[in-house]
Amino acid sequence: MSSDWPDRPPVIIALGANLGNPEAQLREALTWLQAGTDAPVRASSFWSSTPDNCPPGSPRFVNAVAMVFPRPGDSPEATLDRLQELERLAGRRPKVVLNEARPLDLDLIAWGDEIRQTPRLTLPHPRAHLRRFVLAPLNELCPDFILPKQHLPVHQLLALAPPDPDLHRLPS
Repeated sequence: MSSDWPDRPPVIIALGANLGNPEAQLREALTWLQAGTDAPVRASSFWSSTPDNCPPGSPRFVNAVAMVFPRPGDSPEATLDRLQELERLAGRRPKVVLNEARPLDLDLIAWGDEIRQTPRLTLPHPRAHLRRFVLAPLNELCPDFILPKQHLPVHQLLALAPPDPDLHRLPS
């Protein structure tokens, strides 16, 4: 990783939206994430992806990945609380149907090399290494990053991920 990045564990957050104006929602979420740290947030391009395991007729997603450096004293649980609050502020409501459309979805993918399994939080995210819509944007930021509990870097996981022929980077 770049030498100008803070000497703190990187926090990887996946962003997605498929209701309202998804690109605007992701830009706003990145602004909120920047307000929660004293280091620059690194963000991927926006990507368009096919809804995965969603109800029929679900709109396409816009996805991105952000790398955030926590402030000293921050914790994965406090970050999860903040991400859920940001989702609520964006209009997300408790789900009625599994994987239903949503104005904002923020997933805590990894917190440095932390491994956690609690009723509230699993680190690393248990399916991140299989999701092309997470791996493609993450590959832009840090192709050689190895997610906790994985042995291959992101660029190799991406090559092995299930295909999404319609996944594509959106114009800036």
